[in-house]
Formats: sequence, structure tokens, C-alpha cells
Amino acid sequence: MASAATQSMATDAIPSYQRVEPGSVNIDVEDLTKIETEQPKDIDKATEEWASTFNKAIQSHDHAGLTDLFLPNAFWRDHLCLTWDFHTMKGTDKIKEFVAQGGGCRLKNIEVDRSSDFRKPVVAGFDGQGKVQGVQTFLTTESDVGRGMGVARLVQTEGKLKAFTLFTSMRELKGHEEATFGRRPEGVSHGGQPGRKNWQERRIADENFEDSEPTVLILGAGQGGLTPAARLKMLGVSTLIIDRNERVGDNWRQRYHQLTMHDPVWYDHLPYINFPANWPIFTPKDKLAEFFETYAKLLELNVWTSTEIKASNWDQSKGQWTVVLERRNEPGVVETRTLHPKHIIQATGHSGEKNFPSHIPGISGFKGDRLCHSSEFTGAKMDGKGKNAIVVGCCNSGHDIAQDFYEKGYDVTMIQRSSTCVASSKAILEIGLAGLYDEQGPPVEDADVAFWSIPASVLKSIQIDVTAAQNKHDEKILQGLEKAGFKLDQGPDRAGLFMKYFQQGGGYYIDVGASQLIADGKIKIKQGQEIAEVLPHGMKFADGTELSADEIIFATGYKNMRTQTRKIFGNELAEQVNDVWGFDEEGELRTMWRKTGHPGFWFFGGNLALCRYWSRMVALQIKALEEGICKYDDR
Repeated sequence: MASAATQSMATDAIPSYQRVEPGSVNIDVEDLTKIETEQPKDIDKATEEWASTFNKAIQSHDHAGLTDLFLPNAFWRDHLCLTWDFHTMKGTDKIKEFVAQGGGCRLKNIEVDRSSDFRKPVVAGFDGQGKVQGVQTFLTTESDVGRGMGVARLVQTEGKLKAFTLFTSMRELKGHEEATFGRRPEGVSHGGQPGRKNWQERRIADENFEDSEPTVLILGAGQGGLTPAARLKMLGVSTLIIDRNERVGDNWRQRYHQLTMHDPVWYDHLPYINFPANWPIFTPKDKLAEFFETYAKLLELNVWTSTEIKASNWDQSKGQWTVVLERRNEPGVVETRTLHPKHIIQATGHSGEKNFPSHIPGISGFKGDRLCHSSEFTGAKMDGKGKNAIVVGCCNSGHDIAQDFYEKGYDVTMIQRSSTCVASSKAILEIGLAGLYDEQGPPVEDADVAFWSIPASVLKSIQIDVTAAQNKHDEKILQGLEKAGFKLDQGPDRAGLFMKYFQQGGGYYIDVGASQLIADGKIKIKQGQEIAEVLPHGMKFADGTELSADEIIFATGYKNMRTQTRKIFGNELAEQVNDVWGFDEEGELRTMWRKTGHPGFWFFGGNLALCRYWSRMVALQIKALEEGICKYDDR
């Protein structure tokens, strides 16, 4: 993207809300005010003419004619229709250059999609306020190897429609479509077959890989493991998930007592099986864990719990791994299996190892009731009256834990070292996600295509408007927080928590009640001071002040995913894979869900919504590799 620059100055010279993952880009804010907003008289006819001219250009390799269909500073964002990677090209020169590479455009045809009111050509706002308007239409796409969907945002200039943004995203590979609906399995083989197994027997044999080995091995049975496994199953790719926990869903069950999802149900559906119509808007952790366990059973995903990797090695000549697993089938019984998958997906969570500040002087000498990382916090004790608690960190987990302490009668103080981006769940529901992920919204996969069709710098511009509207909605509580000494920020370039999540992976709080407790003084704030020392019964700060504590919880987040790669697979692999998370120069997220730099090794993580969309992308890449449709080094 134009002028997007890697952050290279000293970290302490950059405000915390502007920081990015090391080596990544603080993406530009696109100026949407430059877009002319004249509308064609006949939207359907003008859109059809644009699509027809587009097809003629790509089919005749007329690259100059193709770029004439775009505004000079237009965007083309592509997920697997043009190459086997994710790209965003800005400007007609970049688009022309990219399409001309590799022997021409893989995309062969597009059609205007009128299959629903949401998909058909309509006048829509391109900015966050609805002031900049143009024509938005969904598309169906066909490439040399697959079919997909797309979205075009078009504006009229010189009497013709031109694209401001174009998005193309593969949905299926030709000849290797998902085994759903009309392609569903029969479930039985009729006729006389002496000794044949019933479904239960076949299921047990499949799950245990009695006569076969998995093509893909996935580490982690949370949303990051279940969703790609589900997509791969529908594509006929043999997959095994392993998890060290005893049950599917334990990664949620074992978290702190009061944890509830901060994202609404409409944003969180999983592939193939939506949450039921009576599902609560915000899902409690244990309910989500039960759903995960049921999801794995209903989709017949192969999961080995109580299983860990003990050794692994990649054979470049064979293009496969040798992996030694230890599986605890029952107490005292350990089975060792050696498998040879061609792909490993590390789905051990959005981040890596816990970020625990063990370097703080005195931390090992704490003599109170509990000192731990938030990932180990099981909940505040019921008899908290007269007890003091300190929570270090002011993002989602820190707020939830502090609220739990308060509700159990503790005197609780949160330690806020920098600043936090705060938006109420109500503002996000009524403003941030409204019209896309809500009760009256489109089917969730249509919503995903609409959302991911927006280039990152355009999304950032939109989110500046959305954040301003959310702040106005939350004005009273935000003023209360500031009066209580809580330091607020508006995210990178005032683009709010969405962009802070994408650029930093954290640094925000979706308010579900703790903000009012802070504003009322019921949860105290210690702001802007580093911890100098952990005392036997408290904490000392850089300004010399002290706080007493019976319990100290460090809600200090997690390290980069590569830390777990290093721990599980060793230094050699960890050094070969690329950095994870944060934007690259084009505005695509780095390394996640795409080639990592090591054949046969993939990173997968994110919230439920990210996992829903990107699980299809990683499954299509693996299926294409396995069917010989592409090679790892292909463009």
C-alpha cells in the first residue's frame, strides 16, 4: 500500500496505541473524501456493462483496458482467485503489473450476483457515515481452477462506472467441491456384504486411524483447530486434531469463572452449524465449550484429547513429517503412535506462550494467597470480604477478573501502565456491527465476504467514523472513566478497537459492566506507573507507593505464536517461519492462514469470526497442494 511504512523508530517513542507487531506496518488511512459520488440512472444496466467489459478485458489479456475499469487509486483485493496467496493491489499501475505477471490473469469470468437483495447491485455508503456513496454489488467469479464470490464498489466518472474496490475470493475448487447438500454422503451401503461394519464401528476405526494415517495434523481443539478440520473434512482431506486437554472445549472451560464472550452470537457462528435460534447473544464460556464438543461429534471430526507431540521431524525429500505422539487413553495407559502427516497446522491459540513478568524483583517471594497469570485464574473466592486484589492489565481479561473480584467482596485495584481503547458492547452491537452481524443481518457467510472485501486502509478510514459514533454513544461512561484516572485511547490513528486488534492483537476492552464500576470508584485504578517490586504481601511502584495484596493476577497477555512453535518444534523450525500477525505492506495479515515459509507447516488462530472465514482459505490451499493443482512455491 502506498506510503505504508514499517515501524522502525524506538518503541518507547511511539504511543502505545500506535504500536504494531515488530516488523509489521501501521497501515495508512485512505482518504475517502476524494471519491466522486455521481450515480448512474440505471444501476443494473451500468453494473452489467462494467462486468461485461471486465470479462472482455481479462479474456483478451487487455491489461490496459482492464485497468481503465478502475479509478486511478483503486484497490483489488484477492484471496486465492489470482494467486495462491492473499494480496491487495492499490492503483492501476500495481493492478496492471500484478495481473500481467505469471502469464496473465487466472480469473476467467465474473457475473453480477442478483440472488438476494443483499447481493444485488444497490447504492451503498463506502465510508463510515454514509456520505460517500456508490454502487455495491456481489459477484460470482470463475478462475482456471475454482469458483468464488466477490464484491465490487463502483462509482460513476465520465459517464461510466469504475471500480473503487474489487474483491475476489475463492470458494471452491473445480472437481473438488465440498461434500455438502447435493454431494452429501449416503451414510450406508445397501446390499449383501457379509461382515460389514455399522456406522459406529466405522466411526471408531476412522477416529483411531486403525488402517490409515492423517494427511493433516492439527494442534489444538479450540476454534482454531475445529474450523479448518471441518473445512478439510468436507473436502475429503483426512485430518486429525490433537489436544493436551481431557475434553474438547477445555481451552474455554478452564478459563476464569465469569468469562463470557464479548462478541455477539451473530458474529460468532461456526462453519456448517450455526448456533441455535435461542442461543444467548453473549455466550458463557462453559456453554461455548459444550458447543465445541458437540460440534466435533456432529461433524465427525477426528480428535485425540490428552495427546501431546513428543518428537517431530520434516523430511523435505518425501514432503512429510514424522511425528511421535503420546496419547493417554485412560488413567495409567499411554499409547505411543508415530504418524506421517504432510501438513501440520499449529492452532494453539491466537497468541503464544503467556507473557508472565517473572523478571520483576520479588515475584517469587510473594506470600499471599495467589499470584498467577490470567490464563491460570479460575475465579475469585467466595469469601473475599476484607481481602485485597491487584489485577495488572486493563484489557478484556483484566476487566473481567477485576469485576469478578469486586462481586466477591474484594477491594480490587487495576494497574494500567499505558492506555486502553474502550467501547461498550451495546455500542458495538448498535453501531459497529449493525446491519452486517445482527438479528436482521444477511447470512453470516455473505456478511463475511462483505467485511473482508474492504481493503485494510479503507477499513481503517471507516473505523475512524465508527469509533467516533461509538464514542458519542458511550460519552457518559468514557467521561466517568477519565475522571476516575483511567487513561483512554482511540486505537491506531483513532480507528478504534477493530484496528487495534488487527495491528496489535489486544489493547482494548469491550465493556460489559466493569467500566461503570471503575467510574463509580468500586474498582480502583493505579495509572501510569511501572511495577518496581513485588512485596511479600503487596506491590511497590516506581513512584515509591505501595499497595497491599492477598492476590495478584497478571492479565498481561501472550507472546507471539512463534514462541509456542519454538517450544513444540524447536529452534530450527521457529527460525524458518515468518513473523505472525500485524499487517504486511499490502495490508494483508502476516503469515496467518497462508504459507509460513516452511512447507507443510501452517499457523491458524483468531476469534470465532476470523476462524470461520479463514478456515476455508487454508483448507483450499492444502487441498490444492494435495491434488497437485498447485505447488508450494507457485505464485
